[in-house]
Amino acid sequence: MIIATNVSKQFGKLKVLDNLSVTCNQGECIALIGPNGSGKTTFIKAILGMVICNSGFITFNGKNIKNNWQYREQIGYMPQIGRYPDNMSIGQLLTMMKDIRSGNENGTDEELFYAFGLDKILDKRMRTLSGGTRQKVSAVLAFLFNPQVIILDEPTAGLDPVAAEILKAKIIKEKENGKLILITSHILSELDDLVTQIIYIQDGKLCFQQSVDALQKTTGQIRLSKVIATIMTQNLLVP
Repeated sequence: MIIATNVSKQFGKLKVLDNLSVTCNQGECIALIGPNGSGKTTFIKAILGMVICNSGFITFNGKNIKNNWQYREQIGYMPQIGRYPDNMSIGQLLTMMKDIRSGNENGTDEELFYAFGLDKILDKRMRTLSGGTRQKVSAVLAFLFNPQVIILDEPTAGLDPVAAEILKAKIIKEKENGKLILITSHILSELDDLVTQIIYIQDGKLCFQQSVDALQKTTGQIRLSKVIATIMTQNLLVP
């Protein structure tokens, strides 16, 4: 599905990604984690084509993404902070996005739209929305066009507990439907019961990519926060 091979990116003298190679397959829910400044966001932007790598390459379904923008139609992206035209209502924003993506062949998925109750507040303008409601709009847009790949950057930040559980249930459902889900989060407890693999990046380098089951066996821990803490404090990096 998505394969990064020896990807490096440098901004001036700062090397943000350093010879990074990972493989992300369909039907997986993968947590992309690491300390602040580790290169997670830059890697996501590289997948989205928003950052051009200095060396190495990324393929989507076997095709190099460089100069091949069409692959983006198969990716849904939920940013950590969604920025939308202040004067637009929720309804206008959704209509605009549907118009832009009118050639979408996958149909639309409005399950979250109704589960979050956005159909009841369509006339509310974006500038009046709380941070949590903006997050709901971002989540709806990420899933709306039924993409093969869904990238979620801190998806539960600002969501109330009920909305967070609705989103988690949707993530699990889409993973079981064969989608690839990539999630970044600093709150590892939010990822329990969701992720099947972990990619850990530090200083732009891949520390490990491994299944959650393997990591749990290696560390003797169940909760992801304990798994990662044990690996990093005891240097139990999985080969």
